[in-house]
Amino acid sequence: MRTVILSCFAMLAFAGNSVLCRLALADQQIDPATFTSVRLVAGAMMLVLIVLMRRTTSIEGSTPSGLRKSFFSAAMLFAYALFFSYAYIDLDTATGALVLFGIVQITLIGIGIAKGKTLHSFEWLGLAIACGGFVFLLLPELNTPTLSGLLMMAIAGIAWGVYTALGQGSVQPLIDTKTNFVLSVPMVFILVLICAAFGLTTGASSKGIILAVISGAITSALGYAIWYAVLPKLDTTVAAVIQLSVPVIAAILGLLLVNEVPSLHLIVSGLTILLGIFLVIITRNRIVQNQT
Repeated sequence: MRTVILSCFAMLAFAGNSVLCRLALADQQIDPATFTSVRLVAGAMMLVLIVLMRRTTSIEGSTPSGLRKSFFSAAMLFAYALFFSYAYIDLDTATGALVLFGIVQITLIGIGIAKGKTLHSFEWLGLAIACGGFVFLLLPELNTPTLSGLLMMAIAGIAWGVYTALGQGSVQPLIDTKTNFVLSVPMVFILVLICAAFGLTTGASSKGIILAVISGAITSALGYAIWYAVLPKLDTTVAAVIQLSVPVIAAILGLLLVNEVPSLHLIVSGLTILLGIFLVIITRNRIVQNQT
């Protein structure tokens, strides 16, 4: 029961990131660059505090190979957070979460193929169904400004998929996550300098700052820490399927907190995408079970 409760909290946290970002940007309480900066800094501070409280030490972070991997992971984390924020200028909560988590799963599948993993015919079918769902989602938006938001969220999903792949098999996920957030802070300073030099920021209200801090310290830092804590106790397939609930949770929260009503078009495309990814996950699980 404890694992179930913690898993539910983690999924709420993941969906909460979309809601908090949308709440902050929809009312122009903060600009995307400032939201990203505050979110990553707040997340780094919270994770450092958690690690200090647990008195956990790093195993490989000080080695050259470990540092290179950490810097690349931090870059992917930064890219995800930045494009995620800019995407929510145009996208509603549910659409953003659907595109993000759908692209993450497709990216992970693509990385597996690039590494030589062979897909079963039903996996290819599931992938085709998911891609068809994305095409259906995009069609009405091809001539509207929302397309830029969709493309930015797709980039965020690819970055998060790569970040996830880099973290797979980590023996110290909490330490690695803390390191990645801390190493993203210098990138935040560079972003702030660039935005200040070119006048790309519009300022932030106290509400916008608070929403960004909550997103970084609670729904990002605590959410990731809790998810990594329960992940070893979950079957791989169960963990993958659980994450498909995030767009649904985000849609519900968007309806309750942001007054966004999902359209029939979004519901149909969303169900198609999730069905395709679910088919890939279930087929892969059965293939692994048969091989063992």
